[in-house]
Amino acid sequence: MKYLEKLLDGVEVRWKPLAHLEYGVAELSRGRVMSKEYLVENAGQYPVYSSQTTNNGEIGKIFTFDFDGEGITWTTDGANAGTVFHRTGKFSITNVCGIIKIKDAEELNYKFLFYWLSIEAKKHVYLGMGNPKLMSNQMAKIQILIPPLEIQSEIVRILDTFTELTAELTAELTARKQQYNYYRDQLFCFEEGEVEWKPLGWVGEVRMCKRILKNQTSDSGDIPFFKIGTFGKKPDSYILRDTFEEYREKYNYPKVGEVLISASGTIGRSVIFDGGDAYFQDSNIVWIENDETKVLNRYLFYVYQIANWNVSDGGVIKRLYNDNIKKTEIPIPYPNNPEKSIAEQARVVSILDKFDTLTSSISEGLPKEIELRQKQYEYYRDMLLSFPKDNLTA
Repeated sequence: MKYLEKLLDGVEVRWKPLAHLEYGVAELSRGRVMSKEYLVENAGQYPVYSSQTTNNGEIGKIFTFDFDGEGITWTTDGANAGTVFHRTGKFSITNVCGIIKIKDAEELNYKFLFYWLSIEAKKHVYLGMGNPKLMSNQMAKIQILIPPLEIQSEIVRILDTFTELTAELTAELTARKQQYNYYRDQLFCFEEGEVEWKPLGWVGEVRMCKRILKNQTSDSGDIPFFKIGTFGKKPDSYILRDTFEEYREKYNYPKVGEVLISASGTIGRSVIFDGGDAYFQDSNIVWIENDETKVLNRYLFYVYQIANWNVSDGGVIKRLYNDNIKKTEIPIPYPNNPEKSIAEQARVVSILDKFDTLTSSISEGLPKEIELRQKQYEYYRDMLLSFPKDNLTA
């Protein structure tokens, strides 16, 4: 911390608009319309970037390029408006992106500008009319902080260290997930004679909660009510405790440990019920009633991840009906020897639990480490880019 304080102490900085005709530090331009057909017909080696944030914004590759060298791109329209990327090499962008080219490399470092805009750009997004926008005219007005170039370079070096660490952790998490998927699939590949594929109806009956009407819900309340859109996430709807107590007593309700299944949306997504007070949307969220005499609930949770929820003719299901669920087959080891079967299921679960903790837990393993590193990066980024007002020069 003392080093950072010394680095910033007494540093004189200037402010300039990003793209003012006379005083601006950069020039802005936009991408062009490229349809899916165009991408296919012109496939090549140079990336095309668009408004999405997944895959670094890349939506395809073509054999030509519109830009060559270093630049900052930003998303102009949609949910990701104001998102910025540092680009290098030969590439193109679509019409929902803009590109920033610095006028004088002796005045401003591209990476420094990227880090600055990663804070500032989102503040200037226009949210009206239901379609967020950050168009060139608004982007041009953003004031850019300009410390001496050597200070910019040192700030970039420090922040790059944090982002590289986060990238390494993310790559490690991806590798662990791939490893987890491999071992999961291998663990469900039993030798001939050791396994029998049984329909889920053999395990138990399909159950669901009693229907909750819209007028029984509110934006706040006693008991969270999970719909298909909030299943496994934070609730946005609630019911009265009296209703919950009555329905839980009179109608079907999951037992602790039973596995809830999404029957629409992301078909087959599963969550293990932890026993907390909550209610679930009928028909969209269901479960197999299971006393665990034949199959362990955690074994079901893992086997659902590889289950084939498709209809018998191979078509894709838009919704899982009870018959689809009951007919879905899962591998049961040693089904004629219940004691040995449960022991083998427990062995499989024990191995997969270790990988699950490493890759998926919100409080343990790599995801927590990535979250902490991201917060650390944001803290130092904001501190490094906050200069005292009395350091300003004309």
